[in-house]
Amino acid sequence: MDWTDRGIVLSARKHGESAVILSLLTEAHGRHFGIVRGGGGRRARGLYEPGNMVDAHWRARLEDHLGSYTCELAHAHAAHILDDPLRLAGLSALCAVIESALPEREAHPTLYGDVLALVETLTAPDWLERYVAFEIALLRDLGFGLDLGTCAATGRTEQLIYVSPRSGCAVSASAGEPYRDRLLPLPPFLVNEGPRPALVPQILDGLRLTGYFLDQNIFVHARTGAPPARDRLIDRLRHHA
Repeated sequence: MDWTDRGIVLSARKHGESAVILSLLTEAHGRHFGIVRGGGGRRARGLYEPGNMVDAHWRARLEDHLGSYTCELAHAHAAHILDDPLRLAGLSALCAVIESALPEREAHPTLYGDVLALVETLTAPDWLERYVAFEIALLRDLGFGLDLGTCAATGRTEQLIYVSPRSGCAVSASAGEPYRDRLLPLPPFLVNEGPRPALVPQILDGLRLTGYFLDQNIFVHARTGAPPARDRLIDRLRHHA
């Protein structure tokens, strides 16, 4: 069994003296593991940084085996943000969330495109809004999509400032006022309102929103729960604010 695909490095865990267990997000083969012999050596160290794009060839005797990778670097995304701790934290969170949320060997080509677009625009001024949009896309791709376009109570599209934690639907200011303490905030940038780039408190509201539904529907099933890298991104944002 063998295939060739382009993939985004999610993690590379040391295995034995010089090998690593490499986790890639690929377009056609989903989140896929393989061993890289010599991948833990000094010469290969920069190749397997989370967020880097590689051209990978996977080979195994049987399809359900771990198999082995041979890789060539296609693009070193991490190198462009080495001097920006906040963006590095965002890249780490992105890779960790994917690794925790996606099932193995299940293709998600649309989500792959969303992730690739985010990785390629981490230097853009609105990268944080794009990150929140990625988590919303992840929820949608896994069957837990949010409806942020109309009020669940009135059907109106104006003054949407809350989200119901039960239904994942938007709620308008007037309809939600009696229940405001039980609703999640809906930041303006998610309904095409407010300044660009969004203010940090609004980004934090967006991460609180997506984090609630990720915890309830996805991370609850993960062996280690929500990835610490996501919490570190939120901590850095709070410090930045």
